[in-house]
Amino acid sequence: MLSTPLRDRFGIPVRLEFYSAEDLLGIVTRASGKLGAPITADGAYEIAKRARGTPRVAVRLLRRVRDFAGDNAIDAKAADAALKRLDVDSDGLDMLDRRYLHALVETYSGGPVGVDTLAAALSEARDAIEDMIEPYLMQQGLVMRTPRGRVAAPKAYERLGKKPPSAPPATGSLFEGK
Repeated sequence: MLSTPLRDRFGIPVRLEFYSAEDLLGIVTRASGKLGAPITADGAYEIAKRARGTPRVAVRLLRRVRDFAGDNAIDAKAADAALKRLDVDSDGLDMLDRRYLHALVETYSGGPVGVDTLAAALSEARDAIEDMIEPYLMQQGLVMRTPRGRVAAPKAYERLGKKPPSAPPATGSLFEGK
């Protein structure tokens, strides 16, 4: 995240977006060539789709998968096995993401809960949560930021194998004339 004053200095309104898995596929393929790590197209795609839409993460995952593969070519099976050992699931969520979702859903009943409370529960810095964890979880539709705090989306419950809470009962307006 860039601060508003820093963005304003450039005078060009730029909006940064996450990369698609297809864009990251090319980045992973090029990086594997530079690293001297032979990789198949399906192996590169396996890494790209778990890279959270970020080239830096894609290259970091590639390096770790290369460590597991050794001198062998990285195919989808090898990439999947290595990424599972690294606790990166098929959607790109890592252990910290899953701990965040578990705390939000299990400990705080889906929210709303403040970021400082979540930071304390996870023993993580507030900045780490806001800059590293939440952007991807929000992009995936798992978490919502509200004025009252963070709230688990129905998709977060599904992800954890839980049933989302039913909608709160409708309440009348304070100004109804009865």
